[in-house]
Amino acid sequence: MNRSLFPATLVLAASLASPAKADIVTDWNVRTSELIAEAKIGTPPAVRIVAIVQTAAYGAVNSITRRYPDATTTGPRPPQTASIEAAVAAAHRTTLLKLLPAQQAAIDAAYQAMLAKVADGPARTAGIAAGEQAAQKVLHQRLGDGAAAPDTHRPHTTAGAYVPTVTPAATTWVKRKTWLMATPDQFRPSAPPAHSGEAWARDFNEVKEVGGRASTRRTPEQTAIARFWEYSLPAIYFGVVRSVADRADREVTRNALLYATVAQAMDDGLIGVMDAKYAYNYWRPVTAIRNADIDGNDATARDAAWSPMIDTPMHPEYPSAHSVLAAAVATILEAEIGRGPMPTLSTASPTAKGAVRQWTNLDDFTQEVANARIWGGIHFRTATEIGTTMGRRIGELAVTRLNLTQ
Repeated sequence: MNRSLFPATLVLAASLASPAKADIVTDWNVRTSELIAEAKIGTPPAVRIVAIVQTAAYGAVNSITRRYPDATTTGPRPPQTASIEAAVAAAHRTTLLKLLPAQQAAIDAAYQAMLAKVADGPARTAGIAAGEQAAQKVLHQRLGDGAAAPDTHRPHTTAGAYVPTVTPAATTWVKRKTWLMATPDQFRPSAPPAHSGEAWARDFNEVKEVGGRASTRRTPEQTAIARFWEYSLPAIYFGVVRSVADRADREVTRNALLYATVAQAMDDGLIGVMDAKYAYNYWRPVTAIRNADIDGNDATARDAAWSPMIDTPMHPEYPSAHSVLAAAVATILEAEIGRGPMPTLSTASPTAKGAVRQWTNLDDFTQEVANARIWGGIHFRTATEIGTTMGRRIGELAVTRLNLTQ
């Protein structure tokens, strides 16, 4: 099975970088994020959509620039005079119409606005054809990836007992076709800490003290960070990616590959983390703290009225998906930047009223994301540590498979 639409080896040499027009890839990434937000879909399907769209955009751009060898290319390639802007626009329109059909009017409007900036003629025509061809190739390979498999999740209960009837999120993700990983469980971690041990008591008491809605131990800054990272749609991570993509030395194909690599790793990250979550079906802090009298550990105490600061997501706790995503993104950006100077990283969050946060190194970024989930009261420390390790391994796999090095 071909797990990637990229060649096995792509050498992103810094000597090839030039200040060519790279903004079109970022412009469409931003517009795609807006369309996803308007569609009001959950994070796992949103990440999947972005992976498909960005992969198509990369295929369209590279088919024209021919910057990197592509063993998957068949048939005649478009002329190098074809419009990259038209190709990227057509790749986005074709994939988005298939993936977000309810947004057709907005997608067509964005497409026409972008296309209006390209002069009519053979270059635009060839670019549109290249974009549509790249999009159809990706759609053909990914629409049967298992995301639409029947939801057969079985609630845990006893006969006659009521349980909440809200369907958990992304239960079918464990059956999905991966991009880079060999199988969804390739990086499945070992089980959460035993409840009899010190690690469990440490995790329990930390989140109980700082993650509760009524906590007096959480600082105002910690509260603000938890609220910032309550947002989980792809845009919050691609804001960080843009900190690198917007540098003056960037080139359009390199940017297209960077966005696609991050998007594929994020999608694989959610496939892997959902595999682990449903394999262990581990309780969230709100459940554990309200039931601490049954965990068998004298170092934990029940609080019958405890609630988390932010709403608990509808899927099991272990490990932390946010930590997986952040670490995968950071690992890829570290490889992309190489030995060059680190730009100031930044992104904005709708759940923090558009506030912007900045970091001067990637470790601070990943650690903040991990801490935010504890301060928000929805994760234990071990879940963030394990999630960070998983994310790094997935990011390293993406870097190795795509040779994303200087």
